[in-house]
Amino acid sequence: MALYLLYETSSGYSLFQASGIDEIGQNTEAVRNSVSDLNRFGKVVQLTAFHPFDSALDALNQINSVSEGIMTDELRNFLELNLPKVKEGKKAKFSLGVAEPKIGSHIFEVTKIPCQSNDFVHELLRGVRLHFERFIKDLKPGDLEKAQLGLGHSYSRAKVKFNVNRVDNMVIQAIFLLDTLDKDVNSFAMRVREWYSWHFPELAKIVNDNYLYAKLAKFIDDKSKLSEDKLPELTDLLGDEDKAKEVVEAAKASMGQDLSPIDLINVQQFAQRVMDLSEYRKKLHEYLITKMNDIAPNLASLIGEMVGARLISHAGSLTNLAKCPSSTLQILGAEKALFRALKTRGNTPKYGLIFHSSFIGRASARNKGRMARYLANKCSIASRIDCFSENGTTVFGEKLREQVEERLDFYDKGVAPRKNIDVMKAAIESTENKDTDMETEEATTVPSAKKSKKKKSKSDAAENSELMAEDKPTVNGGASEDAKSEKKKKKEKRKLEQEQAVENSNGTNGVEAEEDGISTKKKKKKSKDQDGEDLQDASDMKKKRKKKSKGEE
Repeated sequence: MALYLLYETSSGYSLFQASGIDEIGQNTEAVRNSVSDLNRFGKVVQLTAFHPFDSALDALNQINSVSEGIMTDELRNFLELNLPKVKEGKKAKFSLGVAEPKIGSHIFEVTKIPCQSNDFVHELLRGVRLHFERFIKDLKPGDLEKAQLGLGHSYSRAKVKFNVNRVDNMVIQAIFLLDTLDKDVNSFAMRVREWYSWHFPELAKIVNDNYLYAKLAKFIDDKSKLSEDKLPELTDLLGDEDKAKEVVEAAKASMGQDLSPIDLINVQQFAQRVMDLSEYRKKLHEYLITKMNDIAPNLASLIGEMVGARLISHAGSLTNLAKCPSSTLQILGAEKALFRALKTRGNTPKYGLIFHSSFIGRASARNKGRMARYLANKCSIASRIDCFSENGTTVFGEKLREQVEERLDFYDKGVAPRKNIDVMKAAIESTENKDTDMETEEATTVPSAKKSKKKKSKSDAAENSELMAEDKPTVNGGASEDAKSEKKKKKEKRKLEQEQAVENSNGTNGVEAEEDGISTKKKKKKSKDQDGEDLQDASDMKKKRKKKSKGEE
């Protein structure tokens, strides 16, 4: 059986024929060692056909399809032209060796050409790759390297190419930074409290908020200088006048030690840093919310921006999260507990990061596991919609959230929830309605602009005509007026004639209708008279019979 080799390069498709190889000696080391020797390899493998790519873009498209295991039309034509034809109902007397089994199976499905991909074929293709420049004579020494470099760059760029507005890596970095900022701000705020408490220990009991404490520490500075003159500013900071008075009174009778001006300056600087960090944390939180609404709007509307971002960061990307089944998503973040339970043969965890959602907190202790399973199911649906849909809408997330709320009511009150098919149909209809509304709005804006242009042109024409009329002499104006009056008279006459014709037609119809009515009335009278005569005859006959019967008696 003859063996052909398909080799895809950066410059084009090439087909080689391997001849003089026995099936017994295919796996021997001698064949593998002979690959490096061109004289021996050139006797076994020979070039039969070469099809160059048209351009760099064509090369990129062809290699992309080959990497995905899809046979293009160009490759099919190339193989059908250069390989021996197989008769219908008969087995092929050759086979095609390919590097990837995916594309081999696709070639066999479409063209019925038998393909194989094994170690022996890979060794032969390795030899072809090694000596490819010498098989094709027209290639210059540096051409193949340049083509490979250019195609490699374009291929990797195409693989990495993504929508800038939907970069989930930014969400992963933002949530990591947010977690570290929370820890750092808390530790720094505690350090400010501890540091300033040496000077003013009573303030820590009055003010519990860390950010507000840092603000007050910077504002008060030296407690001995704090007086009732600063009460309005203190009330602005605290938002409570009673607390402000309490701070002033505590400063007067404070048990803290005095600090030198240099120490107080350091405390102020550190308090300012803590304030800046907490403000930056707020801005970062807003940024994360906006990014989540861009990247995963349905997941964010279902479970919240923070929990959704944690799920994405733990999975590695939105696509990885979409690939996860709902059972994996349910315990995402509780891997240690899961493996510990499997090792000790204990109870596996019911929820991981999904526990931070408000739905599981609202569920009763008995239904927390059920709620986690149901919520994980809806989260997996939302993540897949966000990952693979082109239009970003929150409709599906809102509908899924309604389903989760209905499930909570079902567990608590026993109210039957809607079916998933009905909810999804309603969501699809609402998205379609939104799309149609957008299209109609776009369609209405275009003709309105056209109408405005037409109105402008008409107004301009009217103005021009008025100007022309003003410029014309009065004699022509009078003649035009006479002509107009004659036309009006003719129109009025035509209208009168038409009205008269209509009235005449109505009149004739009315007369005919009256005649018909009279004839019907006469007929009715005749029928009534006939009926009356018949009745009289019958009564007379009865009377005569009675008289006869009396006479006989």
